[in-house]
Amino acid sequence: MSDVRYPFTAIVGMADLRLGLLLNAVSPAVGGVLVRGEKGTAKSTMVRALAGLLPSIATVDGCRFACDPAAPDPQCPDGPHAAVESHERPSQLVELPVGVAEDRIVGSLDLERALAEGVKAYEPGLLARAHRGVLYIDEVNLLQDHVVDLLLDAAAMGRSYVEREGVSVRHAARFLLVGTMNPEEGELRPQLLDRFGLTVEIAATRDPAERAEVVRRRLGYDADPAGFAARFAEEERALAERITAARELLPKVELTDVALRQITAVCAAFEVDGLRADIVMARTAVALAAWDGRTEVLEEDVRKAAQLALPHRRRRNPFDAPGLDEEQLDRTLEEHAQQQEEEPEPEGDGPGPDGGGDDDNGGGPEGGPDGGGPDGGGAPEPSDGGPEAPEAASPEDPASEGPEVPAQPPVPAQHPAPARESAPVAAGDPYRTRLFTVKGTGHGAQGRRSPAETTGGHTIRARRPQGALARLHLTATLQAAAPHQAARGRSGRALVVHKDDFREQVRQGRESNLVLFVVDASGSMAARQRMTAVKGAVLSLLMDAYQRRDKIGMITFRGSGAELALPPTSSVEVGAARLESLPTGGRTPLAAGLLRAHEVLRVERLRDPSRRPLLVVVTDGRATGGRDALAQSRRAATLFAAQGTASVVLDCESGPVRLGLARTLAGLLGGTAVSLDELRAEGVASLVRENRAADRSANRLTTSMRKAA
Repeated sequence: MSDVRYPFTAIVGMADLRLGLLLNAVSPAVGGVLVRGEKGTAKSTMVRALAGLLPSIATVDGCRFACDPAAPDPQCPDGPHAAVESHERPSQLVELPVGVAEDRIVGSLDLERALAEGVKAYEPGLLARAHRGVLYIDEVNLLQDHVVDLLLDAAAMGRSYVEREGVSVRHAARFLLVGTMNPEEGELRPQLLDRFGLTVEIAATRDPAERAEVVRRRLGYDADPAGFAARFAEEERALAERITAARELLPKVELTDVALRQITAVCAAFEVDGLRADIVMARTAVALAAWDGRTEVLEEDVRKAAQLALPHRRRRNPFDAPGLDEEQLDRTLEEHAQQQEEEPEPEGDGPGPDGGGDDDNGGGPEGGPDGGGPDGGGAPEPSDGGPEAPEAASPEDPASEGPEVPAQPPVPAQHPAPARESAPVAAGDPYRTRLFTVKGTGHGAQGRRSPAETTGGHTIRARRPQGALARLHLTATLQAAAPHQAARGRSGRALVVHKDDFREQVRQGRESNLVLFVVDASGSMAARQRMTAVKGAVLSLLMDAYQRRDKIGMITFRGSGAELALPPTSSVEVGAARLESLPTGGRTPLAAGLLRAHEVLRVERLRDPSRRPLLVVVTDGRATGGRDALAQSRRAATLFAAQGTASVVLDCESGPVRLGLARTLAGLLGGTAVSLDELRAEGVASLVRENRAADRSANRLTTSMRKAA
């Protein structure tokens, strides 16, 4: 692989991504950019190319934390720095691997010096290396949540705090944060999305001419990287000079009171949570003005800032796709402009001018929204409430096909549906479900479902290393080495530690599991009201799997066989989409569904042996189609019981007369049967409260009878 970076100016198209990256290069206070897009769209290439455009930085000689000699960090672990020599070096691009551990990011105790020299020394991590450079996280959605939280906290505060293994260190960590992700591989939680300043959606162009130019340039670079880069050297130099000029102009840009109120009006109209969006929009608008060589923020800057800063903050539940209604944005800005024309100038809101005095630099807008946000954003809310409500309510009940669903004749719940395929119906509203776990202690990837030994969590004991030493248990290691110091001829402060003395930590936390749904889509489930409730229950379980960071898969069975509707994946959103479009009708080949699930789990055990499965069968327990259909389904169920697979049967049987087939199936699986009503977490809590209240009433009655006797 060539050491010559692909030129930033040689990349074809993707104007929004270019702009988002350049704005963060001008003002890192914007908070970074999250790049969302399909595979093969040059996300990583563009980020790596950006690092070559950033100006060189001066650093203190010998400082491992890249301190600026003009303003060294007073808390630098290598400080204090006074009257020291400095040198210039290029801004660094630090890439974060997907499997990175927490101590590699923030740094940790230098164990070699601690044990060999008896001194407490700190070994810097990747955040220290990224200071005043670029921190690039490829596939950020595949990182563990606590790692993403740690990175975003450091990016927001500009400082890393290390409190571990007897080390207490604080050092500056200001960097341009860039994350890339493919939504097909799973989404970030809305709470983590909100921590990124900007987001950009990209997709490969469908224009044959542009695609041909992309291929032509890539082949030219592969053939002669240095020669290809030389062709764009002048454009690269001009772009780097423009970044430097915009950085110098940034403190002089004025965020007027009118622009600030436009920002808060837009954020209020789109009902974004908190005030982070207002602050990010203000910083982005200021950076846009500086990038265009202006000293005043205009309405066009506010509009573009909203397009970059708000789409990922519009999600109301985990299955919403990020997006922004451009018409609503234009309408909000127009109504705000009309309101400004109608209101006399002296009657402006009081807190507004507070934002004007502090907005001369990238951090200034932080004070503005706190004082002026609610007032500035309050006026447009009534006018925007009307158009907003239908948008939020429209997907609530109808199916995606619209007019087809009302035309579907209702099917009585007590009779099987006809063999023909019925149109899909919409899922009911999701709700919080009971927690289902896999029994025992696992060793899978860190998550939030079943108990497991993980790299996170709390330390429960120490043990001899099993393989390479990963997490040293310092206290246990010292205790193991201490009795042998005299025999080993110890002298001085350093301990004499042998390999057999090392102990590693055993931590207990929770793991993520593979939740495999086996959904009955036969005619017996096709009654409209019933299938709406069933889909709502499965959607609720999908949301629970999303929040617990599980992998999911989905098998549907109807007609003459079973289908793997969704191979095991981390993208729960795809599962929700497949569920929404699920048709129903035909016979009930329950045995085929269970056998297909058994085969899928067998393959997944080979691929990922440490991830334990949880089987969720959604059915009323009926089995039709073929001779001895019910007996075959029961024999298939015993296969899971023999392997000890954790299972839950969601009993969908309804009506006054119930056969109890789903509960019989649960017994054969060795699992638990739960009705639709019992699935709700609040339903379980209320049942417990009712039982406790009944017990208290019975106790009081018994006490009264005894006293009367």
